[in-house]
Amino acid sequence: MSKKMKTRKAVAKRFKITGTGKVMHHRARKSHLLSKMGSDAKRQLRGSKEINRSDFKRIKKMMPYG
Repeated sequence: MSKKMKTRKAVAKRFKITGTGKVMHHRARKSHLLSKMGSDAKRQLRGSKEINRSDFKRIKKMMPYG
């Protein structure tokens, strides 16, 4: 009987895997002290972004069933 692989919960909360297999993340610098930031800068931080290809294999290994 083989053991189930565990998902790293910290990683599962920060990244989502799309239906096509891409790994998406939310951008940084969007949580507080936003009054100093211009509206153009805040607008560019909206939405999700695909992770860098260099991190892809590492993130997928930590989320085996994502």
